Amino acid sequence: MQVLITGLTGKTGRCFLSELMQRGTQGNCFRALVRSSSDTRAIEESGLAIALCRGDLDSAEDLKRAMQGVDTVLHIAGVHKSLPVVQAALDAGARWLILVHTTGIYSKYKQAGEAYRQIEWQIEAMLEGTGVSLTLLRPTMIYGGPDDKNLSIFIRMVDRLRLFPLVSGGHFALQPVHRKDLGRAYYDVLCHPETTKGRNYDLSGAYPIDLIDLLRIIADGLGKKTRFFSVPFFLAYGGAWLLYLLTLTRIDLREKVQRLVEPRAYGHEAAARDFGYQPMDFEAGLRQEVAECQRAWEEERRI
Repeated sequence: MQVLITGLTGKTGRCFLSELMQRGTQGNCFRALVRSSSDTRAIEESGLAIALCRGDLDSAEDLKRAMQGVDTVLHIAGVHKSLPVVQAALDAGARWLILVHTTGIYSKYKQAGEAYRQIEWQIEAMLEGTGVSLTLLRPTMIYGGPDDKNLSIFIRMVDRLRLFPLVSGGHFALQPVHRKDLGRAYYDVLCHPETTKGRNYDLSGAYPIDLIDLLRIIADGLGKKTRFFSVPFFLAYGGAWLLYLLTLTRIDLREKVQRLVEPRAYGHEAAARDFGYQPMDFEAGLRQEVAECQRAWEEERRI
């Protein structure tokens, strides 16, 4: 297959690149669409014959050029760029689209989930009657390093706060997934077209964990005696409303507070069945990230 990849220089894209380096290309030919400003040294030094196509996902001309001769598209660069990628793939005659989206689509709150649902509905309409196969991959919260902007934020907060407020005690389930698990999943989906074409998969961590338990693991890894205390939901939500009114609607945290207590744990049974998906143990991955954050902070202090 001739495969075009978007987002190969991103966080999970680099993990997919590592899988290609370790396990081989399986006879596929790869091309990567990368921004002119992207650091491509990892790709160039990988030893793999990945053709680099400089361009922008917002440019129809760049997409058209990158899509020439492509059979399959692995779009890692984000759900908000999916519509132009799908249109360009259709125009170029691609036959299999693998799109990395998000489990945020399941949120019952409008701001969080509605945009994602609209994008996927539009894609389904675009593909109807074309015969093009679509595979949707929906990761949960992604972690895996000091730069993940998810669990690393929790780690920093636990490091700095001795008293840590939690809406409703933090008793709601999350199921974060490590970026390395996603890199392996992308590779395995490509290697199993007979079972993965036309399917949708949630890609989550090994098991659900309540936020409070996640934070306690972080505190233990940091050696901190953090005290967690519960804030009733009605107080937190009322505070968000008050801020909204006092700022004349400029600051609106109402839905963010609602989402704080929305369970975000999703199973991955279909992925395990169809391409052998087996995410790493979450506690082990989290403790590894805590240690990585500590090393990064120490390096910052030296600089």
